[in-house]
Amino acid sequence: MTEAITMLNPDFPFSYDHYLAHPAGLGSIPDAAHGTEVAIIGAGLSGLVTAYELMKLGLKPVIFESEQIGGRLRTAGFLGAPEVTADLGGMRFPVSGRAFYHYVDKLGLATAEFPNPLSAATSSTVIELAGESHYATTEAELPEFFHEVARAWRAAVNDGASFTQMQDAIRARDTARIKELWNALVPELDEQTFYGFIAASKAFKEAGFGHREAFGQVGFGTGGWDTDFPNSILEILRVVYTDADDAHRSIVGGAQRLPEALWEDAPSNPVFWPEGTSLKSLHGGTPRGAVAKIARAADGSLEVTERWGKVRRFPVVISTCQSWLLSTRINTEESLFAAPMWTAIERSHYMQSSKTFVMVDRPFWKDIDPATGREVMSMTLTDRLNRATYLLDDGPDKPAVILLSYTWNDDALKWLSLDAEERVELMLHSLAQIYPGVDIASHIVSAPITVSWEADPNFMGAFKANLPGHYRYQQRLFTHFDQADLPESQRGIFLAGDDVSWTAGWADGAVTTALNAVWGVVKHVGGAAAPANPGPGDKLAEYGPMTLD
Repeated sequence: MTEAITMLNPDFPFSYDHYLAHPAGLGSIPDAAHGTEVAIIGAGLSGLVTAYELMKLGLKPVIFESEQIGGRLRTAGFLGAPEVTADLGGMRFPVSGRAFYHYVDKLGLATAEFPNPLSAATSSTVIELAGESHYATTEAELPEFFHEVARAWRAAVNDGASFTQMQDAIRARDTARIKELWNALVPELDEQTFYGFIAASKAFKEAGFGHREAFGQVGFGTGGWDTDFPNSILEILRVVYTDADDAHRSIVGGAQRLPEALWEDAPSNPVFWPEGTSLKSLHGGTPRGAVAKIARAADGSLEVTERWGKVRRFPVVISTCQSWLLSTRINTEESLFAAPMWTAIERSHYMQSSKTFVMVDRPFWKDIDPATGREVMSMTLTDRLNRATYLLDDGPDKPAVILLSYTWNDDALKWLSLDAEERVELMLHSLAQIYPGVDIASHIVSAPITVSWEADPNFMGAFKANLPGHYRYQQRLFTHFDQADLPESQRGIFLAGDDVSWTAGWADGAVTTALNAVWGVVKHVGGAAAPANPGPGDKLAEYGPMTLD
């Protein structure tokens, strides 16, 4: 039986899902270290996974959070109907993300197929480009032009990036082959943009500009990718090799349920702590507040100062917030990181992202137009302002949700100065050009919910996406958890979070970098991974990311 694709990252093909599932566990620490407090900055998914696993090993996580539990797994309820929800950050999670689903399954959270364009959960899709609409219930119903675009993309990644060979190696978990293929591509492609890669490919050259333009507008898998065109092609390959762009599921009740469940869960058989201990109980029900300063104390410990002045000292600090915050929101002592690490932190390139949701009285889009025999409205991909419109429902005759617009980068910045109602008005105007006979506004029954992640001072962007030439920076950030070669003055502060991972923007990266930090902390306090279950740091030298230059 052929194994399914997983998010086995080509830069570091460590099987985190196997590591999590191993009966030997994630390691152990000396008895003398039990109960030691460890500071964790950020109560997003990465911070909570780190805290949860360290608690199970007998340490005492102390979580600092500036706003709310969940980070970018943030779910909002509509006014008057809190059970009807909108996922403002992460909302769709590829089934290839096995480390992420380890926790989803462990905590008993239900999932449902996400209604991506032309997926089985989407009854119909409309692609509207240059004023012309194309209605389809399956990919086969699309005009030949779109099939030509898809074939050109498949040819481009096979000819220029060994796509089929890499997927075969990932399915087999053949780490040697993965590294052989990837290490040959990294020096060649590190300085290449996504657009430069497709424009230089034989398939897209022969197809012509119109095919490249359509590829950017409607793309493959989840929609258009032109807002990613300036990014490194390596970023895109990491996504498509691992099927992160396909087969998505959502968490029933909202993505925030996962970090909340980690906060509240009492794992069985914890080391040191009594049965029934949870992160919530260790914190008396609420995390500590926002962090204002991190510095090295005279005794060698790390001093954490909260926003309102309280100071505490810890042997270890794990920062899981977006890395820019270490220089913009948190006064971080410069000597805690080497100058090249600060360069890597500062050069992080974040993607802007905007979403606007409305609640409607029912999933009216499934009504059939008697003149055409089609649904009156569909999941929509367009070159208009909205770019992508998703239709989310929980059955007939119940309130439903329309994600009117999901945009990135320049498209997201177009909405930044507008309030929620102004955004909705413009979005409805665009949709009226595609569906002239449908009165969407008459179905709206609650105040809209909107977010622009770049405007949030605790995030300043949705997630990182490396530009060409950034491989070296990412390598520094990712491998920092192995601190054996660092001077004493730079040890004890760890980085985690999806922007430290090779797959920024995917929750699996938040989980895997959390597990890296757990390994690093265990080693720092004198512990080790189980001999039968070596951890990520134990395998870093064997098949870790290559070094350029």
